[in-house]
Amino acid sequence: MADYLTHWLDHVAVHTVRPSTLARYRTCARLYLIPALGAKKLNRLTAKDVRLWLDRLRTTCRCCAQGIDAARDPNAAAERNRPRCCALGHCCRQYLSPLTIVYLHALLRSALQHAVREDDLARNVARNVARNVQVSAGRCQRIEPLTATEARHLLEASRDSRLYALIMLALRTGMRRGELLGLRWTDVDLTGGTLTIRQTLQYIPGGTGLVLAPTKTVNSERRIALPGPCIDALTTHREHGEREREAIGAAWPETGLVFTTRHGGMINPANVNRDFKALLQRAGLRTIRFHDLRHSCASLLLDQGVDLIVIKELLGHAHISITADTYAHVRLRLQRDAIERMGDALDGHPEP
Repeated sequence: MADYLTHWLDHVAVHTVRPSTLARYRTCARLYLIPALGAKKLNRLTAKDVRLWLDRLRTTCRCCAQGIDAARDPNAAAERNRPRCCALGHCCRQYLSPLTIVYLHALLRSALQHAVREDDLARNVARNVARNVQVSAGRCQRIEPLTATEARHLLEASRDSRLYALIMLALRTGMRRGELLGLRWTDVDLTGGTLTIRQTLQYIPGGTGLVLAPTKTVNSERRIALPGPCIDALTTHREHGEREREAIGAAWPETGLVFTTRHGGMINPANVNRDFKALLQRAGLRTIRFHDLRHSCASLLLDQGVDLIVIKELLGHAHISITADTYAHVRLRLQRDAIERMGDALDGHPEP
């Protein structure tokens, strides 16, 4: 199994998934699949082996299994107030989340399915487990988008920041962080008021670093209209960038990207998260993820009565069911408002 998984990652998955996904596959295989199943013969792997593996994932503390923090010095001042870990003789009960277990199960199932297609296996035992064992995905995280008032406060607080145009686009167009950081000036038409999303910027751990990659899905490659405030913000942003480029001179790297560092390089997404958190604090707002600006855009559009199909196309979702399921809580509120208006009409008190 160890040899097969390594072969599958290096020669099959590498051609079918995005670099960031492949990096996650490798990490999951190294930490969870190979230590538990790597010594098994591929053609001797059984559904029982997979079921017992899933059971162990649910009940085994990751700190105990991997020796996390084993080198920590409990007497060091910097570590004195940190939670006790298994290295100190107290199990810290760091269990995997249900969603992570589902992800690991799906990864094994995909790898074994290739072996079935290559006639190395007669059947996919991980798929058989899926039929017989209930693998709960857990409860999805509740989306808490910004309200219209909070969004205005954030824009005001970031007006003098390098992130202003980035945040403006995220709030008004729902673009993903990677799509924003991978946006090129050649894909922006400020005169016509449109931009085209063709690529995304990702950080790949393990020494690869920042890379430009295709969009998340085929539907993610899309052309969207730019509202006036976005055009104004991008125009100002380009003027600032041109002044920085003149100051740097020949050392300025020709990336063609809209959003760069002060020296013209690609922006690490982690740095965006750090600066975004600081802007939230400056605005006096609760802590949210940068990705929640995308959710805020969709929720505010729904509140304004924008059709779900238009929002689906703007966000680049592959299917409208994704949009509908993701923002079901907003649709429920709109349904309640509609029912109340219908009640006013039937009671003889229609709204003016």
